[in-house]
Amino acid sequence: MRTSTPNTLMTATERRASLSLASIFALRMLGLFLVLPVFALEAARFPGGDDPARVGLAMGIYGLTQGLLQIPFGLASDWLGRKRVIIFGLLVFALGSFVAMAATDLTWLIIGRSIQGAGAISAAVTALLADQTRDEVRTKAMALVGISIGLMFALSLVVAPLLAAHIGLGGLFALTGLLALTGVAVVAWVVPPEPEKPVHRPRGSLKLVLQEPALLRLNLGVFVLHAVQLAMWVAIPALLVQAGLTSSAHWQVYLPAVLASFVVLGVTLFPLERRGYLRAVFLTAIGLIFLVQLGFLWSAHQATLGTPSLAAMAWLLFVFFCGFNVLESCQPSLASRAAPAHARGAALGVYNTLQSLGFFAGGAAGGWLAKSAGPSALFLACSALMLLWLLLAWPMRAPSPRPTPVSSAS
Repeated sequence: MRTSTPNTLMTATERRASLSLASIFALRMLGLFLVLPVFALEAARFPGGDDPARVGLAMGIYGLTQGLLQIPFGLASDWLGRKRVIIFGLLVFALGSFVAMAATDLTWLIIGRSIQGAGAISAAVTALLADQTRDEVRTKAMALVGISIGLMFALSLVVAPLLAAHIGLGGLFALTGLLALTGVAVVAWVVPPEPEKPVHRPRGSLKLVLQEPALLRLNLGVFVLHAVQLAMWVAIPALLVQAGLTSSAHWQVYLPAVLASFVVLGVTLFPLERRGYLRAVFLTAIGLIFLVQLGFLWSAHQATLGTPSLAAMAWLLFVFFCGFNVLESCQPSLASRAAPAHARGAALGVYNTLQSLGFFAGGAAGGWLAKSAGPSALFLACSALMLLWLLLAWPMRAPSPRPTPVSSAS
């Protein structure tokens, strides 16, 4: 019998929603990622840029303001509509980009970055994608978002130093603002219309989503994942340099690792999910990142004795991106399926808040650990966090798909 096969194929509307909303993430994240590889070096040229703590604050303040506003934006999307909230958030993000572009000192750079973070649209975008896709194809739709983000990260590693040399940090922020305005046009004219919601249906409730154990487990997981991800990058560039790879050539390790991990994602996650192995894939991905942290702990120890192995670190980064891409695809899909449909914005607001706070905590705590105790202590802490997550995630159960028909399926 072939009754289940058609259910795993996206309809035309689902494809349009997935690709257009993935492009929103891509445009926004490209703007962010273009700045990150060169931010610390370029910010040092501003008045006040000789203070590493203030430069770190300028980098991390984005995650803090975004984390504080994800829940209000998610709740607003439940009440006011997803598209309206997304467009408003993109305009706020663009405003922050242009403020940072015009900054003449580090204080105004911090203000611009904080305004950027106030455009906290991740929950609304993810909720809209969940509204417009069935459970059977949602992981695939979320994976397109994850792939778009990963490609933007890889692209930024290659082009950011080249662009910064020609247009400077201000030019990069100007480009970021223009990309956000392009996203507004995509929302207005390309993203499919929002599904109609019954007037009598209850709206988002923060209390409801905070009482759901499955959501709490996923929220903890996304915090740990992004704290570890950002903390890693406090130490990895220096280890690569110590292994003999100049900073301008780091993309030669990052880019192949990211692209190859997408191939692994396509040939493992989707077939195994269709066969009912989503829980096993999810837990395996957590376990792989735990092992990667132990591998980097070994590399950091090697660095204290001499020269760490560049080949070993390249393989570790490849395995990390394999696990990271699986989790980035699974987690928002699982959160949207565990949340009541009328409270998806609220649930994904909490989820994205923990994600943003994970970025902030990872950068702040990772920098402090690396400075005060060295990279070995940093990777030991990351290993402990991943092991804790694995233990807490072990009782999880993948939710059964809810057969929700999608309108306009032609």
